[in-house]
Amino acid sequence: MTTQQPPAPIPSATIIVGRERPQGFEMFMVVRHHQIDFASGALVFPGGKSNPADHEPEIRKFCAGADAHSDDDLALRVAAIRETYEESGILLAVTADGGELVSGERLKGMKHYRQQLVDEKIGILDFLKAESLILAINHLTLFAHWITPEMMPKRFDTHFYLAKAPEDHLGVHDGLESVDSLWITPSQALAENEAGDKTIIFPTRMNIQKLGRSNTLSEAIDTARNSDIVTVQPWIENRDNGPHLCIPEEADYGLTAESLEKIIGEAKQG
Repeated sequence: MTTQQPPAPIPSATIIVGRERPQGFEMFMVVRHHQIDFASGALVFPGGKSNPADHEPEIRKFCAGADAHSDDDLALRVAAIRETYEESGILLAVTADGGELVSGERLKGMKHYRQQLVDEKIGILDFLKAESLILAINHLTLFAHWITPEMMPKRFDTHFYLAKAPEDHLGVHDGLESVDSLWITPSQALAENEAGDKTIIFPTRMNIQKLGRSNTLSEAIDTARNSDIVTVQPWIENRDNGPHLCIPEEADYGLTAESLEKIIGEAKQG
C-alpha cells in the first residue's frame, strides 16, 4: 500500500499594511471574490504566491537592503510588495535617484501596470526598470510564518510582513480577486467577525489578535523585530469535546487550540 504524500506548500507572502490614526492604527484589508478557490468571501490582507519573475537574479539591484537577504527570502519580499501593489495599489518603492517613497500623485500615472503585472504581461523587474524604482524591502518587518496543514488539498507557505503605508497612498481593491476593501483597526475587524458581519479565516484572525496587543503600528513593528518568529503549521488533535486545530504554544498567539467545528463554520460563512 502506498501512502499519498501531502501536496507541497506554495511559497507565498502577504503584507499587513498599516497606518497610524488617533483611534488606533488601521490595517488595509480586502474582501476576496466569492469565486476564488481559497478563502472566498473572506476579509484578508493583500498578498499571494511568488512567481518566477520574483526570482530574477538582477532583481537584487532594484531592492533596497538586498544584501541582508538570501535569494529565497528576497524573492518572498519582492512577491509581497508586488502582490500588495496588484491587489491594493499601495506601492512600497522608492525613486532610484533620490530614494523618496513614490508619491500618491505619481502612483496615479502608473495604475496601468497593476493589470499588466496581474496578467504577467510584464514582470516586476520590467516595471522597476521602466519607472526607475527600487523596491523598499527594507521597510518590511517579518511578523509571522504559517504553513497550511498537510491534510489540506491546497497548501501555502506564507510569510506575513508588517509595513507602514505611505501617507498619500489610499489603497483600492483590484475588482478581480478582491471585490471590496477597507481600512480597519484590529479590534473592529475582530468585532465584526464575532458578530458575523465579516468572515476572517483562522490564520488571519490569529494574526489580527496578536497584532492587536500593540497600541500603535510602530509598537507592533518594534515588537516583531525583537521577537523570534516561530513557524506555525497547525495540526488536528481529537479531544473529548471533538477535534481541535492546534498551534504551537511558543508561537505566542495566546491560544493553542480551537474547535475544528468552529473554524469550519467560520469558513462556510464566506
